[in-house]
Amino acid sequence: MNPLLQRISIDPTVCFGKPCIRGTRIWVSLILDHLALGVPADELLREYPSLKHEDLLAAIAYGAEAARERIIPVPQAA
Repeated sequence: MNPLLQRISIDPTVCFGKPCIRGTRIWVSLILDHLALGVPADELLREYPSLKHEDLLAAIAYGAEAARERIIPVPQAA
């Protein structure tokens, strides 16, 4: 297991059980959405001062693990 994943928590009493950066209410999916939209890492770290660079890497690692576990449908090329 990737040690970065220890930075992720899933608690049914926090954010409806969505994966978050440990000790925060910042969803992993929020970080991944921002990165996918091209928001630079340094901008994310300024916008969310409780985050560390390793938290961004942990979100990416979590996304990679999730992609290995199941197929996520994407639109077919036209």
